[in-house]
Amino acid sequence: MVNLRELPATELEAMAAAGERVLECHRVLAKSGSNVVAEVLRGQGTFYEFDHYPAGDVYDPETHSQYYYHSHREGEHGHFHTFLREKGMPEDCRPVPQSEADFMTERDDKLSHLIAISMNRAGFPIRLFTTNRWITADNWYTADDVTKMLNRFEMDLAWPSWPVNIWVTAMLRLFRPQIVELVRERDAAVAKWQKKHPDVDAFEDRGCDITSVRTISVAAQIKRINEALMAVAA
Repeated sequence: MVNLRELPATELEAMAAAGERVLECHRVLAKSGSNVVAEVLRGQGTFYEFDHYPAGDVYDPETHSQYYYHSHREGEHGHFHTFLREKGMPEDCRPVPQSEADFMTERDDKLSHLIAISMNRAGFPIRLFTTNRWITADNWYTADDVTKMLNRFEMDLAWPSWPVNIWVTAMLRLFRPQIVELVRERDAAVAKWQKKHPDVDAFEDRGCDITSVRTISVAAQIKRINEALMAVAA
């Protein structure tokens, strides 16, 4: 478990502010008789497994952040996948040497998956997880590069829902230390898989799918942040 008391006060304060935004989104949506999941599915018609919601994904052309919601796993209603496209990345970020899949030649830029957020049926986050490359059809960047990208993710749009866009952005700030750990575990898991299966392309091996996972609680994370801030101030 991440020891939040080892983080600098400035990072804890940024996380605390993100927590306030997440709670405010939950409050406003609940007051409106809605939630994060209901908002992203609103007006999208019949909900089908594997389809992306909203149709065409959500993309901010200024920050080059992207996300979509879909469902295909047991134990959750669905999950958000978050990405950063090449134009939004720090200049020193480069994909690792890797095999070239068909999806890489079908687009004119690169993108990196950041983190996935599992949601329950009530529309609240329950887990964070990372995936192997074949699941999200992205380019593979090291954990160090993905860590540099996290603060670049920002959905500064009103469509499809301003509260959802604020919420997704704030979730990556609130749980940043856990996300950094998960991405590092992802790299280790794929490297271990490749070592055990030297004759296959680990990035495209269907036997290697979810590479790291954490159960989360917004309330518990905010409590831990506040306790860490009090310890720093003492």
